Amino acid sequence: MSRKHQIRVVLFDLGGVLVELSGVPTMLAWMSNRVSSEELWKMWLTSPVVRAFETGRATPEWFADQLIVEMGLPVGTPQLLDEFARWPRGLFPGALDLIGRVPRRYTRATLSNSNALHWPRMMEEMQLAEAFDQHFASHLMGKIKPDEEVFQHVTDTLNCAADEVLFLDDSKLNVEAAQAVGMNAVQVKGVTAAEQALIEAGVIEN
Repeated sequence: MSRKHQIRVVLFDLGGVLVELSGVPTMLAWMSNRVSSEELWKMWLTSPVVRAFETGRATPEWFADQLIVEMGLPVGTPQLLDEFARWPRGLFPGALDLIGRVPRRYTRATLSNSNALHWPRMMEEMQLAEAFDQHFASHLMGKIKPDEEVFQHVTDTLNCAADEVLFLDDSKLNVEAAQAVGMNAVQVKGVTAAEQALIEAGVIEN
């Protein structure tokens, strides 16, 4: 019988957990609210166009052109790219403080589906680069959530077992995929929910 491991790695998604995103309301409005926000996220995470861009295999212009066609968006490429670049609005209040409360005995890492437009803003402008021990960005790895291989890449790189990872993500699809490989994954939206999950896991104190 396998013995359950202690948590060694705290793995954060960025958008929707630590970083406030404006993209969902914008996309829903462009799509005349014909889908729910949950349905939109599923479309986004499974879109071949998004996956190509967020695994570093497509240019921003190609991504915008193809996404407009795929999702029937009533905008042109320049407008879409301009709006898209501004989707990460900034850190949720208390985000950096929460990361700092995670004791140094844990490896603090991020696992984010990202791209060449958003990543530099989050790392530099929002000062997340130095706040973590390790970053796993989809467009730099060529691997993307919710694929099993991305979670395997994280555990291989960090030399840990899946059940030694606490993973916090705002997407149900990503959380279920992480749970399927054995991670302790919790769906959280925003800093307050992330804090509660860390407290319940015994990582930080109330």
